Amino acid sequence: MPRVFSGIQPTGEPHIGNYFGAMRNYVRLGEEFGKNSLYCVVDLHAITNPAAFDPRTLAQRTFEMAVANFAVGLDPSKVTFFVQSHVPEHQELSWIFTTLTPVGELERMTQYKDKSAQLESVPAGLLMYPALMAADILLYKADTVPVGEDQTQHIELTREIARKFNHAFGETFPEPRAVYNKDALRIPGVDGNGKMGKSKGETSTIGILEPLESIWQKLRVAPTDPARVRRTDPGDPAKCLIFDYHKLFSDLDTIQTVDAGCRTAGIGCIDCKKQLMTGITAHLTPIQERAETLKADPDFVRDALAQGAREARAIAQPIMAEVREKVGFLTL
Repeated sequence: MPRVFSGIQPTGEPHIGNYFGAMRNYVRLGEEFGKNSLYCVVDLHAITNPAAFDPRTLAQRTFEMAVANFAVGLDPSKVTFFVQSHVPEHQELSWIFTTLTPVGELERMTQYKDKSAQLESVPAGLLMYPALMAADILLYKADTVPVGEDQTQHIELTREIARKFNHAFGETFPEPRAVYNKDALRIPGVDGNGKMGKSKGETSTIGILEPLESIWQKLRVAPTDPARVRRTDPGDPAKCLIFDYHKLFSDLDTIQTVDAGCRTAGIGCIDCKKQLMTGITAHLTPIQERAETLKADPDFVRDALAQGAREARAIAQPIMAEVREKVGFLTL
């Protein structure tokens, strides 16, 4: 049976881009593959970029990322959900992979180029990020990896590392394939500046656990079609991020109503935003209520993460034993 692995960084509050792009897909794959679907809060990756890493908030954000995934419907009793640093085999396999990976290949990674260009001093961990990602996946001999398209280059390098290891030490690892969520949209930031992302700060994102009043304040001032200078000016929904959000949160009747209303100036932008807020409230309120229940029982969340780490290690340890033997380490 295929084995699925995917990870999500705890570098900021989970937002609707995470939800529609990854978290809902985790739930769907979890229902299909059960315990053979492994999901990991990748806190070791989070510390590789000093511009985004804050040791004062890492533990809390890791906890909140677990809460968010459970709140959207991921059942820790049915999948394997854990924290990366709780399974030390990730670091061990990553180190072995760094000995097989030329520095030049790591330096060619687009994400490394983009992130390192913003830093005065580039840590080695940022360069080695793809080797750790390869270890995350191959440690479980996962063959299916749900990712965003921005991770394609890293998956290709993971496949190359698997081939190099197999050539050097004998057939061991599968060559995993990336699985893209065909329903995922490129969700714009609420400030209108490009794709929604945690790295752009909270003013750009709509958090799935964010207070509804806070979300409304962001929507109220969010940019719309610049052609609508006055209330009576017609607009083009295709040029308005609010309409993009309607396609995520509103029913078909509402989408058709605001589309026609925008084109004919039948409704104003504030009215359009209020209708969007109705859909957001209906969608996020149950998730936020489940999250509050989970936060009120932190022992449940911690116990679920501990159990997930035990389950992950039960898979990882025999695979690492195989790796150590093939590499030639002395075993006791």
